Amino acid sequence: MKRFNKSTIISLGLLSLVMNIHAATQSDNYNFWLHYFGKLHFHRKWSLSFETSVRYTDWGKQYQQWLARPSVDYTINKHFTGSIGYSHYKTFTYGSPAMFKSPIEEAHIWEQISSKHSLNQWTLNNRLRDENRFIGADKTYRKRLRYMMLWSYPVINKKLNLLLGNEVFLNIGNYSGKSLMNQNRVIVGFSWLYNPTFQIQLSYIHQNIWNYN
Repeated sequence: MKRFNKSTIISLGLLSLVMNIHAATQSDNYNFWLHYFGKLHFHRKWSLSFETSVRYTDWGKQYQQWLARPSVDYTINKHFTGSIGYSHYKTFTYGSPAMFKSPIEEAHIWEQISSKHSLNQWTLNNRLRDENRFIGADKTYRKRLRYMMLWSYPVINKKLNLLLGNEVFLNIGNYSGKSLMNQNRVIVGFSWLYNPTFQIQLSYIHQNIWNYN
């Protein structure tokens, strides 16, 4: 018998973005992100996910980036889920010095494995994603691995939870970047579980980006 269930997470993020461009040049950008994630279960093992985000820099005064990310998910067991998906980004010119001289679009084909485990009252979520990136009009190929660890702890009646996490982005391959480290995000925030299928998050993220010409 097929099950039909829809779960949604809406995230509001206030982010401090620190960008290192060349070894001697550093600029700080303060950003505001609005994020949506929804999941539709159409089978006991299978589901569809959709994620989208619109991001602003200079405390919300200027466009930074938008993205759309659909995926197909397969529940391996109660702890592990595998996914295959596609992402489309558009990044605008921002910052001084700017990351890009003009807006640039990027497409990803990716695979990931995620897990969820409990330890006393803590819940640990792990996610490992392999991204095949196609950047700009000429579809320049880059490869990147992303690993995220996110802990949650109930603060008030399992409705309000503390979130602590870190995500690392690694450039893989000869043509993927001058440095191994691409990005790092430190995450601190709270999630409010309105009901079993609806959740709102408010987070602070400190993000470092390394970019070398």
